[in-house]
Amino acid sequence: QVQLVESGGGLVQAGGSLRLSCAASGRTFSTAFMYWFRQAQGKEREFVAFIGWSGGTTSYADAVKGRFTISKDNAKKTVYLQMNSLKAEDTAVYYCKLRVVTNDYWGQGTQVTVSS
Repeated sequence: QVQLVESGGGLVQAGGSLRLSCAASGRTFSTAFMYWFRQAQGKEREFVAFIGWSGGTTSYADAVKGRFTISKDNAKKTVYLQMNSLKAEDTAVYYCKLRVVTNDYWGQGTQVTVSS
């Protein structure tokens, strides 16, 4: 059984920073692909960032490239999303996703609100 718990969201002014965390339970974390997605009110959920099982491969949505950094700590079973230079359009609920083989697991989400 895999459970994901996000934390670190909150209210921040435009230009500020936040670091989101996603803690996983279960024994599959070290071999899992991890993702961050976000969903703004009234919009579809969209991809934000990806990190491979070893942490050596990452990719980002164009909208966040150069501002957000994804990382993972296999020993802590945690994936992070460092968000810098935040913009009002980054306001959304942020979700982490764990993929192992063909199984996807989602967290409950954490709200990020950026005031302009």
